[in-house]
Amino acid sequence: MFMKTTPTFPTCAGCPLNRRTFLARTGAAAAGALGALAAPAWLDAAPPAAKTRVRVIFALHAEKQPCPDWPNQGFDFKPHMERILNLLTRHCPGFEFIRSTATGEEQARALLQQDADRGGVDGYLVCQMNCWNRVVQTIATSGKPVLYADFQFGGSGGFLVYTAALLRSRTPNVGFVASSRPRDLVDAVKCFRAAGPGGTAADFVAATERARRRGTPRAGRSAGRCDPVPCLAPRECLRQLQAAKILAVRDQSSGPEGEVMGVQVVRVPFAELNEAWKQANPDEARAVAERWMRGAKRIEGVTRAEIENSAAMYLAEKALLQRHGARGITINCLGGFYGNHIHAYPCLGFHQLNNEGLVGGCECDVRSAATMVIGTTLTQGRPGYISDPVIDTSRRRIIYAHCVAPTRVFGPAGKANPYEILTHSEDRQGASIRSLLPTGYLTTSLECDAARKEILLHRALAVANDPDDRACRTKLCAEPLGDLEKLFRMWDQWSWHRVTFYGDLKEPVYALAEAAGWKVVEEA
Repeated sequence: MFMKTTPTFPTCAGCPLNRRTFLARTGAAAAGALGALAAPAWLDAAPPAAKTRVRVIFALHAEKQPCPDWPNQGFDFKPHMERILNLLTRHCPGFEFIRSTATGEEQARALLQQDADRGGVDGYLVCQMNCWNRVVQTIATSGKPVLYADFQFGGSGGFLVYTAALLRSRTPNVGFVASSRPRDLVDAVKCFRAAGPGGTAADFVAATERARRRGTPRAGRSAGRCDPVPCLAPRECLRQLQAAKILAVRDQSSGPEGEVMGVQVVRVPFAELNEAWKQANPDEARAVAERWMRGAKRIEGVTRAEIENSAAMYLAEKALLQRHGARGITINCLGGFYGNHIHAYPCLGFHQLNNEGLVGGCECDVRSAATMVIGTTLTQGRPGYISDPVIDTSRRRIIYAHCVAPTRVFGPAGKANPYEILTHSEDRQGASIRSLLPTGYLTTSLECDAARKEILLHRALAVANDPDDRACRTKLCAEPLGDLEKLFRMWDQWSWHRVTFYGDLKEPVYALAEAAGWKVVEEA
């Protein structure tokens, strides 16, 4: 919902809108879809005499983003909320919309009590504007029809994780929409009529699903450019993994922390990383920074001093890898930076490590970092790309978004792709990278879980890079192979992150899993 689109498309009023026009008019509102296919008669029928009362709840931290989070610190939600309401009011005759906001469960419960005291409403529209607030779960307890909508590149993490939990628990009164097309939100809201006289909340949910499926394009081409991937034999891969090690820099603790498919995890304190950063050779850091700057297609909002600071962090990361004999490092970058435990974002350093056949992983996500080590070992050098995915049903796309990405997705000796150096997106500080990743190739996204002994897998065709300024800097758009609807059901068990590799790795991953005694779970 509420995401960039490029083509011209019809709204429910029949007027053509492109993305730029849509943003100007509606503040990027959208979700669930009917597209060009015929809608049920009740959707466009004359409105009933009695208005359908819907409380619109914007679930967010504040109307102006007070902290680092998607979309970004300082983001002003007010015009977007106003335009969403204007869109609905203009195109949903016979409806009364009641505007509200909720920052969490307590405020959501207060809204339910208010509606109970004053005679109630016919349903709820919960717009997930920020990621994590658990508003929709509280509203779902009302038993009334609830439409759950994603403000893409704003609330998408919470939306995906919460939607998966709602689907898996078979919550009977919650329908959802996740689309960038403006008409889609309108048509999904009109589904509240299905729960009118003679209807039920279950009828409403079924109507939203039918609308969403009708609005999702059919799968396009599934074959990508010729891209043979020379993978290791499973036994050799497992042998090499037994010798691999990941450093996890989470806090001030140290020591062993288990293993993932043979990859050892060792905790290293912030203090050790900081000391290595302080000891980094300034001349060497300047040379690394200069190389990054010469190669960048664009540099915006980032000073040379900040890039040199990031280069010193890269040298520190590499020094720790050499000291501990490790293949990869993952750092609690957000908590470390905001808590003044580290003094430079590791983003540029991670991108460089990944280009070199090593592993730099975000957010001290050990599972994803281990997945990167496993995938890079299996493919003999191809780097993984940790992302926060977003799903757009109107274009049948998944968008892999993050502020760290490699620029040599085919391995250290492979062709490099263009990149830009920008600030870290959520707080507009430091330095990060927008990698303009290659299109036309098949990709494989994975997560490896040691406790389950499972590998989560889906494949997709890379089709575009989205330049939207909200949320993370790199945004690779891809068309999933298989069932897009199935994707919505897995995030609550596996967290938001996925690790994407270039190449069709389905068969090698199945072979590796069999050799390790693990299971592959296909999520699309």
